[in-house]
Amino acid sequence: MSNPSPHPALKAVTLTHVRYQKGDQLGHFLAWISLVPIFISLGGFFSHFIFRRELQGMFFAIGLLISQFVNEIIKKSVQQARPEMCVLLEMCDSHGWPSSHSQYMLFFAVYLTLLTHYRIGALFRYQMWIVRLLVWPLAVLTMYSRVYLGYHTVAQVFAGAALGAVLGGGWFWVVNNLLWCRFQAIEESAFGRFFYVKDTSHLPNVLKFEYENARAARKHVSYKRSD
Repeated sequence: MSNPSPHPALKAVTLTHVRYQKGDQLGHFLAWISLVPIFISLGGFFSHFIFRRELQGMFFAIGLLISQFVNEIIKKSVQQARPEMCVLLEMCDSHGWPSSHSQYMLFFAVYLTLLTHYRIGALFRYQMWIVRLLVWPLAVLTMYSRVYLGYHTVAQVFAGAALGAVLGGGWFWVVNNLLWCRFQAIEESAFGRFFYVKDTSHLPNVLKFEYENARAARKHVSYKRSD
């Protein structure tokens, strides 16, 4: 009697598939840190489109998607293995160079720093301090977490970081030198009018502008809700 055929190999969805050594408090903390790119994508850009619909934010997100697409192409081309720890992490069927997490965070940090430096669509008066004290430390911690948890080598992490920084700076130049002149046309298009897409990158303080206009709108009957 023939033996039954073995079960097919299973593969986990790696979106939140982050492991750390049991009892390692630092590892537990860094495991959460390594999920920051997911929080930014789902909590940040998704909510940004729902509630703000700024063209700068949309093209920021498009740039990150392009960056991750480039990362996948490079990984499949180079096919560099992950560290030996990948056996325990069940990640040996994927490639490690360059680190996509590091690439994502450096793209995000560089692009946001340039937006803030040039005061393009700034939301807060002291936004640069938020970038320095929150965004860049999170980027560095994310890089460190990928090495500490065994998902990448130091070289793979720095390769991803370098690529992310270059792509972030390059995409910022493309958006604000080549595409920005098209923003008004996008606003006036059928898509822009249907989804209320807008560009406020020319305003020095977006929150102040919205605050003052919201208060002024109360005086106009046309802006009031009908019961």
